[in-house]
Amino acid sequence: MKLPMGPAIAMGLLFAARLHGADLRLGMIGTDTSHATEFTRTLNDATAKDHVEGARIVVAYKGGSPDVEESRSRVDRFASELRDKYAVRFVDHIPEMCGTVDGFLLESVDGRTHLAQLKELLGCGKPVFIDKPLASSWSDASEIARLAAAAGVPWFSASSLRFSDIDSLKRLPVKGAIVWAPGPIEPHQPLDLSWYGIHGAEMLFTLMGRGCVQVTRSTSKDADVVTCIWADGRIGTVRVDRPHSKYGAVVFRSDQTVDALPSVTVDYPKLVRQIVQFMTTGTPPVPNAETLEIFAFLDAAQRSKENGGLPISLHQGKP
Repeated sequence: MKLPMGPAIAMGLLFAARLHGADLRLGMIGTDTSHATEFTRTLNDATAKDHVEGARIVVAYKGGSPDVEESRSRVDRFASELRDKYAVRFVDHIPEMCGTVDGFLLESVDGRTHLAQLKELLGCGKPVFIDKPLASSWSDASEIARLAAAAGVPWFSASSLRFSDIDSLKRLPVKGAIVWAPGPIEPHQPLDLSWYGIHGAEMLFTLMGRGCVQVTRSTSKDADVVTCIWADGRIGTVRVDRPHSKYGAVVFRSDQTVDALPSVTVDYPKLVRQIVQFMTTGTPPVPNAETLEIFAFLDAAQRSKENGGLPISLHQGKP
């Protein structure tokens, strides 16, 4: 009888494989987002100008959320592209991937599905990248972190905006920041800003780091403005516009100077390179504690909205 491989042994074998130049074999859960096809193209197509070496998507589970239009209308089309263009094999059940891959990309567009899908992966003992959003609620996000820690499974979650040219604004200490991003809302998500506002939140925390303690949200039909006070007195703000807007940021320095990036460029290959490195080392490029604080921020923003814009303190401590 073949016994399941422990996480430490699995990570050791992954590291050895990469030292010998072997491509990692990755499994994908969820084909209802354009990230599924873009990430697969970047990894599997060696002729692509933005090709990322070191890993390939070899197997996938289609998934999908019938009550979410963005999922229902795309899941079969993207699955067909993975199968026909990139020779990705499909399975009917997530655990069927365990023995054939070195790690997982959880790509399902609907954050409500992530906790249940992660539970099916934990027994594999392999590292997991969970695409944005980590979850659709604070309780799910904290439970994902708790279960993964108990199972010894490395994970990380991030928006591609975190690894964009916004990083250039971090060259000097940031006293405060204002970022802006698109803000479409999907009605089934418990945290409405987790659907697209997550990009703006990730940008803000990329610049400001951890330490947000109190959130206030102003909302209208066309936009939301979420302002947070950090424990050290700094202030950071996210503005999201509907239906869409560009991404951008302004940072304020301690020497009274201001730097701006009016248009931030989305760069998927930079994120994919981070994913491949994570799959090799098991070390998340974004600390899990920061990702959880982002969800505490989104949760506080939701509670502020529901209470007429009152200031709301974040959930504190580890889940």
